Amino acid sequence: MANVGLLFVGAVLFMNGLMLLGKVDSRAAAIFNLFVGGLQVLTPTYLIIAANGDPKRIMLASGIFLFGFTYLYVGIGLLMGLDTTGVGYYSLFVAIVALGYSFVSFRLVNDPPFGVIWLYWAFLWFLFFLLLGLKIESLTSYVGWVTAIEGWVTGVIPAFLLLTGYWVPENFHETAIALGAFGVLTFAALWFVLRRRAPRGPVQDYGTSGYPAGSHG
Repeated sequence: MANVGLLFVGAVLFMNGLMLLGKVDSRAAAIFNLFVGGLQVLTPTYLIIAANGDPKRIMLASGIFLFGFTYLYVGIGLLMGLDTTGVGYYSLFVAIVALGYSFVSFRLVNDPPFGVIWLYWAFLWFLFFLLLGLKIESLTSYVGWVTAIEGWVTGVIPAFLLLTGYWVPENFHETAIALGAFGVLTFAALWFVLRRRAPRGPVQDYGTSGYPAGSHG
């Protein structure tokens, strides 16, 4: 059940990345955020009830709430036109807590790939804090691209491998190294490419939602 949820986490991250890049209307994206947010609240609730008090299973399921509440918060905020500082500072909380879940994956459940994936999520949610909490609007394109890429790398592809039985412990260390190298190289290169392409003219106008004004349709 959690693997199905992970698949749709990838989908909503991809959608939100496109929204930040001005390719998807924010109100249309809001509806999908609500769908996935609801799924990511119901799923861990069921998993915790089914855990029968097993602390390790409860710990693993509890992390899903971090993202479910994010998507619900984003979806409601976009539909109601709320200021983004709330979801921005909540994202800082998620980024910090994600470091703890990364440690759990590395040391307690022996799943190095997901230890790296949690580091991906900590980085992404910290970017959300910078963009939505501190409103550093010059990061919008970078955060959009990182969000869309992480949708595939941390959501869709791992979920598909898990659902098809190809996520095997024998390859965990190689997978973790490959994920780490891909993330560092890709996001560093993306930063330099976007910085070089950044316009030197007037800064783009942004609405109160923290997203490009044109993305509201």
